[in-house]
Amino acid sequence: MKNKPKITDLTNEELLRFFRIGGEMAYFAELYKRYLPKVYGLCLKYLGEQEMAKDAVMDVFQQLPEKIMQYEIDNFNSWLYSVVKNHCFQCIKKEKKNIFVNIDDGFVENDDFLTLTNKEQNEEEVNALEFCLETLSEEQKQSVKLFYFEEQSYADIVKITGYALSKVKSYIQNGKRNLKSCIMQKLQH
Repeated sequence: MKNKPKITDLTNEELLRFFRIGGEMAYFAELYKRYLPKVYGLCLKYLGEQEMAKDAVMDVFQQLPEKIMQYEIDNFNSWLYSVVKNHCFQCIKKEKKNIFVNIDDGFVENDDFLTLTNKEQNEEEVNALEFCLETLSEEQKQSVKLFYFEEQSYADIVKITGYALSKVKSYIQNGKRNLKSCIMQKLQH
């Protein structure tokens, strides 16, 4: 009978495989312990505040076991980076509460038509924006939110979503046009 290797002697790939097969939290805990400094560092980089970063690390820790079971993971390191980055973006999004919509003739042409400011907003405009965002296709909605609300570059959006650069540009342009049309209709009623 062969002795079972110590958990600390297993490779990251073995830990991941054993956790997926049996669901034993000890394998996950060891794997996460190895990546904890990286996860904390990423959270601190994106969130910029130690307490928020610590909270995000705990949130990710709680969500990861279920996510690991849901997805095919070829490269745990890259996959974890994406999960942490997306979680941080969600945290940032929750923090940004003030949305201002500038609705004028330059609406479509102006890249700043959706800006986050501390200016006083018209509640009707904010409600129209929130409603109309939900009417966009998933690709348009995701691209528009990343570009305007999270201030991501085209290159970052390509990395986050996996969409081709030409598609990202198209989703943003068409999403912007669709938003304008929808918001104008909502505000005229």
